[in-house]
Amino acid sequence: MTITEQFKAKRCVFSIECFPPKQTTQMDKLRAALQAMAALHPDFISVTFGAGGSAGGVSTVEVADVVQNACGVPALAHLICMGNDRARAAAILDELERVGVRDVLALRGDRTPTRPESADFAHASDLTAFIKQAKPGFSVHGACYPEGHPEAETLRQDVENLRIKQAAGAEHLITQLFFDNMHFYRFLNLARRAGITLPVSAGVMPIVKRSQIERTVALSSASLPSDFTRMISRWQDDPAALYDAGIDYAVRQLRDLIEGGADGIHLYAMNDAAVAQKVYDGIRDLL
Repeated sequence: MTITEQFKAKRCVFSIECFPPKQTTQMDKLRAALQAMAALHPDFISVTFGAGGSAGGVSTVEVADVVQNACGVPALAHLICMGNDRARAAAILDELERVGVRDVLALRGDRTPTRPESADFAHASDLTAFIKQAKPGFSVHGACYPEGHPEAETLRQDVENLRIKQAAGAEHLITQLFFDNMHFYRFLNLARRAGITLPVSAGVMPIVKRSQIERTVALSSASLPSDFTRMISRWQDDPAALYDAGIDYAVRQLRDLIEGGADGIHLYAMNDAAVAQKVYDGIRDLL
């Protein structure tokens, strides 16, 4: 059953995200974590974009190969516009096809000094259309933002842009992380009214370490509800208590999303199998 088909067959699809390590020496550790995550029976595992190569890192293709062929879990490989042109994107798609991975999450990618703008793909919708043309047998997935993309003037404008992504061939959407479910429900209502019919997976990240707080929140631009800020204020200087509180917050958030009818839940586990296990234990009865 393909990832897209799972959304037609299941009440709520459960998925986990991982990222390629920056050094090949860390691959054994990730491989062990992926085996542990696979034991939770996720419906798919997504792999963020990593170019690998001379920088010493591991590529998305290498990790997706492990996920799908060694762990037996469908892999969703991220592919970004930034730093890639048609030739490079086509080569990566060929590599994915060789290892049997045919699901791709098309993203623009973050702007960084080391990644030039793509001459061929100004938007994720451009990359989506290219993948559907280059590999008609592939399924293409997309990202969405419950509180609006940081560069969009309004949430409504951002939702309208999803219509372009849907028309280009996207089959499923995964949200950026958020901490207040109200934003997800509001976004989903706007999307459905705008004609977005794609299944949407709600992305949640457990905050279990103080080092995650500023970095994660700053990068995601997610707003912070009072329950979350109280948790951080109370436990930020107590690592063990913050860990438990962060797990509990994510579990409560996910349980509400599942019971609220989310098509899928997507766990940003940060390669931490222990966190994934604890969160899964808290929601498994609903799945």
